[in-house]
Amino acid sequence: MTRGLLLWQTVGTYRRPSWTVRGPGSREAKIAYPIHRYEAFAALTPGEARALAELGDGEVVRRRGEIFQREGEATNGFHLHVRGWVTSSIVLRSGNRLIQKVHLPGDMLGTPSMVLPEAADTLTAVTESVTAFVPYERFGKLYETFPRLAALFTIATQMERLALMDALAMTGNASARERMARLLVDFHTRLSPIDLVVDDGFHLPLTQEIIGDLLGLTAVHVNRTIRGLEEEGLLARQGHRFQLLDLPALRRLSSLPPRRPKFEPNWLPPAR
Repeated sequence: MTRGLLLWQTVGTYRRPSWTVRGPGSREAKIAYPIHRYEAFAALTPGEARALAELGDGEVVRRRGEIFQREGEATNGFHLHVRGWVTSSIVLRSGNRLIQKVHLPGDMLGTPSMVLPEAADTLTAVTESVTAFVPYERFGKLYETFPRLAALFTIATQMERLALMDALAMTGNASARERMARLLVDFHTRLSPIDLVVDDGFHLPLTQEIIGDLLGLTAVHVNRTIRGLEEEGLLARQGHRFQLLDLPALRRLSSLPPRRPKFEPNWLPPAR
C-alpha cells in the first residue's frame, strides 16, 4: 500500500485574535480561530480579520475519537479548526483506512469536498477538539464582500497542493530518517505560532500507527526510526512529549526545504 506525507511549512507573522460574534439564529458565539495561516500571506485589515472570525458558526467541541464528517456523505460546508488534533482519512477499495493528514488549529477541514457532491474524506478528532462549521453559501459571499480574503483562501489551498507535491516527491525517495525528521520539523513549525512549542518541545498525541500512515512506514519501523534519532542525540521523548534537541540538524536531515509563500503577491485584489 502506498502512503504519503502531507505537510505544510510556512514562515510569517502570527497573531491569534478572539472575537465575540453573532452565530446562527442571532446566538452569540465566541470564535477564537487562529489566523496565522492567512497573515503569512498578507497583513489583514481589521475588517478582514473580523470577517474571518465571523465566518464560522458557533464553536463545537468534538470529543476524542469522534467522527464528525464521513467520506461519501452529503455535506454543505467545511470546518474551521480552532483547537485540538484532527485527522483526515479515506478508505481504499481493500477496506483499509489511509490517514492522509493531521490537522492543527488554523487549518480548514474538509475543503476538498467543495468540488464533489459528497464528502471527500473522513474527519476524526484525535484529541478533544473544537471546530466551527462554515456553510458553502456563506463562504461564497466572501468573494463579493472581501475578495482579497477569499483570494487568501485560494493561496492556502495552493499551499496544500505544494505540500502534496512534496509528499509525492518523498514517497519512495526519502529514507525513514529523512521522513521522520521532516514530520517533526513540520509539527514544530506549525505548532510554534499557536504557542504549543516550549524549548523546542511539543506534545504529539499520535499513535505510531497514525505516524506510520503519514510516513508510509509500519508501526515497528516508526518506533525503530524514533529510537534511532534518540540515539543520535537529535530527539528526546518522554511519553507523548517530543523535544527536538538539534533543530538545525533535523532541518538539514529533512529531504526538502520548507516552502516560503510570497507575502502579498501583486495579483491580490485590493483590501477592503
